[in-house]
Amino acid sequence: MHQNEFVFEPLPQPSLPVIGSDKLFPVHRIYCVGRNYADHAIEMGHDPDREPPFFFQKNPDCLLTGGSDFPYPSATKDVHFEMEMVVALGRGGSDIATENALDHIFGYAVGLDMTRRDLQGEAKKLGRPWEVGKAFEASAPCSAVVPATHIGHPAKGAVWLKVNGAERQRGDLDQMIWKVPETISYLSTLFTLQAGDLIYTGTPAGVGAILPGDEMIGGVDGIGEIRVRVV
Repeated sequence: MHQNEFVFEPLPQPSLPVIGSDKLFPVHRIYCVGRNYADHAIEMGHDPDREPPFFFQKNPDCLLTGGSDFPYPSATKDVHFEMEMVVALGRGGSDIATENALDHIFGYAVGLDMTRRDLQGEAKKLGRPWEVGKAFEASAPCSAVVPATHIGHPAKGAVWLKVNGAERQRGDLDQMIWKVPETISYLSTLFTLQAGDLIYTGTPAGVGAILPGDEMIGGVDGIGEIRVRVV
Protein backbone atom coordinates (compact mmCIF):
# COMPACT_ATOMS: atom_id res chain seq x y z
CA MET A 1 0.00 0.00 0.00
CA HIS A 2 1.17 3.51 -0.76
CA GLN A 3 1.68 5.86 2.12
CA ASN A 4 -1.09 8.22 1.01
CA GLU A 5 -3.85 5.63 0.52
CA PHE A 6 -5.43 6.39 3.91
CA VAL A 7 -7.15 9.59 5.03
CA PHE A 8 -5.13 9.35 8.26
CA GLU A 9 -2.33 7.14 9.58
CA PRO A 10 -3.65 3.66 10.51
CA LEU A 11 -3.20 2.53 14.09
CA PRO A 12 -0.45 -0.02 14.77
CA GLN A 13 -1.24 -3.74 14.45
CA PRO A 14 -2.09 -5.12 17.95
CA SER A 15 0.39 -7.86 18.82
CA LEU A 16 1.92 -9.93 21.60
CA PRO A 17 5.55 -10.86 22.19
CA VAL A 18 6.50 -14.51 21.66
CA ILE A 19 8.73 -16.34 24.14
CA GLY A 20 11.98 -17.42 22.48
CA SER A 21 11.50 -15.26 19.39
CA ASP A 22 12.15 -11.68 18.31
CA LYS A 23 9.00 -11.80 16.16
CA LEU A 24 5.55 -10.68 17.32
CA PHE A 25 2.22 -12.53 17.28
CA PRO A 26 -0.25 -10.32 15.32
CA VAL A 27 -3.71 -10.37 16.92
CA HIS A 28 -6.76 -10.63 14.65
CA ARG A 29 -9.74 -11.06 16.99
CA ILE A 30 -10.26 -11.79 20.70
CA TYR A 31 -12.97 -14.32 21.54
CA CYS A 32 -13.93 -15.00 25.17
CA VAL A 33 -15.78 -18.08 26.45
CA GLY A 34 -18.43 -17.31 29.06
CA ARG A 35 -18.93 -19.38 32.21
CA ASN A 36 -16.59 -22.23 31.25
CA TYR A 37 -15.89 -23.38 34.84
CA ALA A 38 -18.78 -24.88 36.82
CA ASP A 39 -17.85 -23.14 40.09
CA HIS A 40 -17.78 -19.75 38.35
CA ALA A 41 -21.14 -20.45 36.69
CA ILE A 42 -22.58 -21.16 40.15
CA GLU A 43 -21.10 -18.01 41.71
CA MET A 44 -22.63 -15.96 38.87
CA GLY A 45 -26.04 -17.49 39.57
CA HIS A 46 -26.24 -19.96 36.68
CA ASP A 47 -26.70 -23.70 36.24
CA PRO A 48 -23.29 -25.41 35.89
CA ASP A 49 -24.65 -28.11 33.57
CA ARG A 50 -22.99 -28.53 30.20
CA GLU A 51 -25.06 -26.10 28.15
CA PRO A 52 -23.68 -25.10 24.73
CA PRO A 53 -20.77 -22.65 25.06
CA PHE A 54 -21.35 -18.97 24.39
CA PHE A 55 -18.92 -16.29 23.38
CA PHE A 56 -18.37 -12.55 23.46
CA GLN A 57 -15.59 -10.51 21.93
CA LYS A 58 -13.10 -7.90 22.96
CA ASN A 59 -11.39 -5.72 20.39
CA PRO A 60 -7.73 -6.42 19.56
CA ASP A 61 -6.79 -2.94 20.77
CA CYS A 62 -8.22 -3.82 24.21
CA LEU A 63 -4.94 -5.71 24.81
CA LEU A 64 -2.68 -4.53 27.62
CA THR A 65 0.80 -5.98 27.22
CA GLY A 66 4.24 -5.96 28.75
CA GLY A 67 3.07 -5.75 32.35
CA SER A 68 1.69 -2.24 31.78
CA ASP A 69 -0.46 -0.59 34.42
CA PHE A 70 -4.23 -1.06 34.17
CA PRO A 71 -6.01 2.33 34.17
CA TYR A 72 -9.19 2.14 36.24
CA PRO A 73 -11.91 2.73 33.64
CA SER A 74 -14.60 5.39 33.50
CA ALA A 75 -18.33 5.04 34.20
CA THR A 76 -17.99 2.24 36.76
CA LYS A 77 -17.60 1.58 40.48
CA ASP A 78 -17.21 -2.22 40.26
CA VAL A 79 -14.32 -3.52 38.12
CA HIS A 80 -13.63 -7.25 38.42
CA PHE A 81 -10.68 -9.49 37.53
CA GLU A 82 -11.09 -12.85 35.76
CA MET A 83 -7.91 -14.91 35.39
CA GLU A 84 -7.77 -17.11 32.27
CA MET A 85 -5.66 -19.26 29.99
CA VAL A 86 -5.45 -17.75 26.51
CA VAL A 87 -5.18 -19.83 23.32
CA ALA A 88 -3.36 -18.23 20.37
CA LEU A 89 -4.28 -19.66 16.97
CA GLY A 90 -1.67 -20.11 14.25
CA ARG A 91 -4.12 -21.47 11.69
CA GLY A 92 -7.74 -20.66 11.00
CA GLY A 93 -10.70 -22.32 9.35
CA SER A 94 -14.40 -23.16 9.55
CA ASP A 95 -16.06 -26.32 10.86
CA ILE A 96 -12.82 -27.55 12.43
CA ALA A 97 -13.10 -31.12 13.73
CA THR A 98 -12.48 -31.51 17.46
CA GLU A 99 -9.80 -34.14 16.83
CA ASN A 100 -7.88 -31.69 14.59
CA ALA A 101 -8.34 -28.56 16.68
CA LEU A 102 -5.02 -28.66 18.54
CA ASP A 103 -3.21 -28.52 15.18
CA HIS A 104 -4.54 -24.96 14.79
CA ILE A 105 -2.90 -23.66 17.98
CA PHE A 106 0.32 -21.66 17.81
CA GLY A 107 0.72 -21.28 21.54
CA TYR A 108 -0.68 -20.22 24.89
CA ALA A 109 -0.65 -17.17 27.15
CA VAL A 110 -2.25 -16.02 30.39
CA GLY A 111 -4.65 -13.12 30.50
CA LEU A 112 -7.16 -11.15 32.52
CA ASP A 113 -10.71 -10.56 31.34
CA MET A 114 -11.28 -7.24 33.11
CA THR A 115 -14.98 -6.49 33.51
CA ARG A 116 -17.06 -3.45 34.44
CA ARG A 117 -19.40 -5.73 36.40
CA ASP A 118 -21.98 -3.08 37.20
CA LEU A 119 -22.35 -2.14 33.53
CA GLN A 120 -22.42 -5.81 32.50
CA GLY A 121 -25.12 -6.45 35.10
CA GLU A 122 -27.28 -3.62 33.79
CA ALA A 123 -26.88 -4.92 30.23
CA LYS A 124 -27.89 -8.44 31.32
CA LYS A 125 -31.06 -7.17 33.00
CA LEU A 126 -32.08 -5.28 29.89
CA GLY A 127 -31.13 -8.08 27.47
CA ARG A 128 -28.49 -5.86 25.86
CA PRO A 129 -25.00 -6.68 24.53
CA TRP A 130 -22.07 -6.83 26.95
CA GLU A 131 -19.54 -4.62 25.15
CA VAL A 132 -19.76 -1.75 27.65
CA GLY A 133 -18.88 -4.20 30.42
CA LYS A 134 -16.25 -6.20 28.57
CA ALA A 135 -14.68 -4.38 25.62
CA PHE A 136 -13.31 -1.16 27.09
CA GLU A 137 -9.76 0.16 26.81
CA ALA A 138 -7.06 -2.04 28.40
CA SER A 139 -9.67 -4.67 29.37
CA ALA A 140 -7.55 -7.57 28.06
CA PRO A 141 -4.19 -7.71 29.86
CA CYS A 142 -2.17 -10.57 28.33
CA SER A 143 1.25 -12.13 28.75
CA ALA A 144 3.67 -13.11 26.03
CA VAL A 145 2.72 -16.17 23.97
CA VAL A 146 4.53 -19.44 24.70
CA PRO A 147 4.67 -21.61 21.56
CA ALA A 148 3.04 -25.02 21.83
CA THR A 149 6.29 -26.45 20.44
CA HIS A 150 7.84 -25.48 23.80
CA ILE A 151 5.17 -26.70 26.23
CA GLY A 152 2.77 -28.97 24.34
CA HIS A 153 -0.96 -28.52 24.94
CA PRO A 154 -1.72 -28.10 28.67
CA ALA A 155 -4.89 -29.94 29.75
CA LYS A 156 -4.30 -29.55 33.49
CA GLY A 157 -2.55 -27.04 35.69
CA ALA A 158 -3.51 -24.48 38.31
CA VAL A 159 -5.17 -21.22 37.28
CA TRP A 160 -4.65 -18.70 40.06
CA LEU A 161 -4.69 -15.02 40.96
CA LYS A 162 -3.50 -13.00 43.93
CA VAL A 163 -4.48 -9.42 44.75
CA ASN A 164 -2.00 -7.60 47.00
CA GLY A 165 -0.50 -10.97 47.91
CA ALA A 166 -3.79 -12.61 48.99
CA GLU A 167 -5.02 -15.48 46.83
CA ARG A 168 -8.43 -14.76 45.32
CA GLN A 169 -8.80 -17.34 42.53
CA ARG A 170 -7.62 -20.94 42.17
CA GLY A 171 -8.88 -23.58 39.80
CA ASP A 172 -7.45 -26.05 37.33
CA LEU A 173 -7.56 -26.32 33.55
CA ASP A 174 -9.04 -29.81 33.89
CA GLN A 175 -12.17 -28.20 35.42
CA MET A 176 -13.16 -26.56 32.14
CA ILE A 177 -16.69 -27.48 31.06
CA TRP A 178 -15.72 -27.15 27.39
CA LYS A 179 -12.16 -28.29 26.72
CA VAL A 180 -9.93 -26.35 24.35
CA PRO A 181 -10.41 -28.61 21.28
CA GLU A 182 -14.20 -28.56 21.75
CA THR A 183 -14.19 -24.79 22.15
CA ILE A 184 -12.21 -24.25 18.95
CA SER A 185 -14.41 -26.66 17.03
CA TYR A 186 -17.67 -25.08 18.23
CA LEU A 187 -16.41 -21.53 17.71
CA SER A 188 -15.40 -22.41 14.14
CA THR A 189 -19.03 -23.24 13.33
CA LEU A 190 -20.00 -19.66 14.24
CA PHE A 191 -17.05 -17.72 12.79
CA THR A 192 -14.30 -18.27 10.23
CA LEU A 193 -11.31 -18.44 12.55
CA GLN A 194 -8.03 -16.86 11.48
CA ALA A 195 -4.38 -17.11 12.35
CA GLY A 196 -3.88 -14.45 15.01
CA ASP A 197 -7.14 -15.08 16.87
CA LEU A 198 -6.98 -15.26 20.67
CA ILE A 199 -9.44 -17.29 22.75
CA TYR A 200 -9.83 -16.42 26.43
CA THR A 201 -10.98 -19.80 27.75
CA GLY A 202 -12.94 -18.84 30.88
CA THR A 203 -12.23 -18.21 34.55
CA PRO A 204 -12.58 -20.24 37.75
CA ALA A 205 -14.56 -19.02 40.77
CA GLY A 206 -13.39 -16.22 43.01
CA VAL A 207 -13.79 -13.21 40.73
CA GLY A 208 -13.96 -9.92 42.58
CA ALA A 209 -13.39 -6.19 42.56
CA ILE A 210 -10.15 -4.24 42.39
CA LEU A 211 -9.33 -0.62 43.19
CA PRO A 212 -6.58 1.81 42.20
CA GLY A 213 -3.39 0.90 44.02
CA ASP A 214 -4.07 -2.85 43.92
CA GLU A 215 -1.58 -5.25 42.35
CA MET A 216 -2.76 -8.40 40.58
CA ILE A 217 -0.38 -11.32 40.04
CA GLY A 218 -1.77 -14.40 38.36
CA GLY A 219 -0.84 -17.30 36.17
CA VAL A 220 -1.45 -20.70 34.75
CA ASP A 221 1.03 -23.34 35.86
CA GLY A 222 3.11 -24.55 32.94
CA ILE A 223 2.41 -21.45 30.82
CA GLY A 224 3.37 -18.29 32.66
CA GLU A 225 2.41 -15.39 34.89
CA ILE A 226 1.17 -11.83 34.57
CA ARG A 227 1.57 -8.88 36.92
CA VAL A 228 -0.68 -5.83 36.59
CA ARG A 229 -0.96 -2.78 38.81
CA VAL A 230 -4.23 -0.81 38.96
CA VAL A 231 -3.77 2.94 38.60
